[in-house]
Amino acid sequence: MENVEVFDSPGKGRGLRATKELLQETCFSQNPLLLQFLSEKICHSCFRRQEKLQRCGQCKFAHYCDRTCQIAGWKEHKVECGAIKAFGNIGDNIGKTPNENIRLGSIVSDTQLTTIDDLEDHISECQDDLKDLKVDIHNFLDYWPRYSKQHRVDDISHIFGVINCNGFTVSDQRGLNAVGVGLFPNLCLVNHDCWPNCTVVLNHGNQSAVNTMYHSQMRIELRALGKIEVGEEVTVSYVDFLNVTEDRQKQLKMQYFFDCTCEHCKGHIKDDLKMGGKVVDGIKVPDELVNEVTEYSREMLQKMEKARLDGNYHEVIKICRECIEKQEPVLADTHIYLLRMWSTASEVLAYLQFIDEAADYTRKMVDGYSKIYHPHNASLGMATMRAGVAHWQAGKIEVGHGMICKAYSILQITHGPTHPITKDLEAMRMQTEMELRMFKQNEMIYQSMREAALKNQPMTMNNEPLAESVKNLFRRPKK
Repeated sequence: MENVEVFDSPGKGRGLRATKELLQETCFSQNPLLLQFLSEKICHSCFRRQEKLQRCGQCKFAHYCDRTCQIAGWKEHKVECGAIKAFGNIGDNIGKTPNENIRLGSIVSDTQLTTIDDLEDHISECQDDLKDLKVDIHNFLDYWPRYSKQHRVDDISHIFGVINCNGFTVSDQRGLNAVGVGLFPNLCLVNHDCWPNCTVVLNHGNQSAVNTMYHSQMRIELRALGKIEVGEEVTVSYVDFLNVTEDRQKQLKMQYFFDCTCEHCKGHIKDDLKMGGKVVDGIKVPDELVNEVTEYSREMLQKMEKARLDGNYHEVIKICRECIEKQEPVLADTHIYLLRMWSTASEVLAYLQFIDEAADYTRKMVDGYSKIYHPHNASLGMATMRAGVAHWQAGKIEVGHGMICKAYSILQITHGPTHPITKDLEAMRMQTEMELRMFKQNEMIYQSMREAALKNQPMTMNNEPLAESVKNLFRRPKK
């Protein structure tokens, strides 16, 4: 933490303040991680998500890509391995695995971090969750090894409270799905702002290389989004800025037990964009019609989410198309309900291989996001990457390359140049640049190559031969 100092923040507890000028660089990173996994479909060492994984022969819970990943993750797993196995042999726990709070709580207890004692647990304000807390404490006592130092119930309660209020959700290696929960004591001192000057990202490092000299440690990073002045408080956002002020305030109060007083909350900044109506030829759509379509959208979003949870993706698309048809003539392109419909429609359409339609929705989504989010927001970067890939797959190489380059510039700041997502984007940027160059030289040859590759058919060239590196430019879409 050489670039920050701890200070007392009135009304918020403790905070971090920059001690030297920072410009688009990491403030600090923390390692090791106190981390537990929610999913069994990811490697518990490198975080890669895949269907075929090898599970630990002892606890049957931890999963790994291969022996290399298992060896790399054994140091962190060996203590809990025996505890998970023992827990599953006790009374009502037969065949069960303790939840992530209990497993993470045991790691916190074992590390004996003094920083944890200084963090708020808000146990007194969690009256509605006391029943679940008591169950977790009971299961923790079953899970905690008898030969280890025993803890008082108050200490265990404090740890669970700290996890509930300060735990970070962590994503898979691609940054697309939540796979676990982590506690990072130094980062717990960073206060919230709805328009922050930093972001938090998990860098998974590289633990899968056969040669251990190429391994790099997994770490959590606090990254500056721009220039931070000396003495300025370092802040991150605990909630998504895409939500309107009222919803952000409710979420912060319910989960973190404080009232946000940042400038964007006090001024309700951009709320008018998030719930606004469309302007046609300088005339705004009447508020009554905007409110009517907004209420309709709220109902359709609930139906869509139910169909999505049921895995009925064709019904999801039907709902999205029907709703978007009524939304687009009335709602602004920054209205959050329209943005959510575009986002879901593009994701599901891409999955169902309706690539052209998916690409159109991703472009609209990114245009709306760009008017709401900070220009260096990670969600904007990820959405732009999705849009770039969708246009690339649809054969719209010029737009696709431009969006991939834009996403790369954003994620260079939010994720850093060594993050796996940024490295993937760099490869995409080089690939699309090569294809764009080919497109500009001879569009007809480019399109015929693409069509032949998508049909998985061999193709003969009558003109100049292609370089070796160009042969695998196009991939057949997975059904």
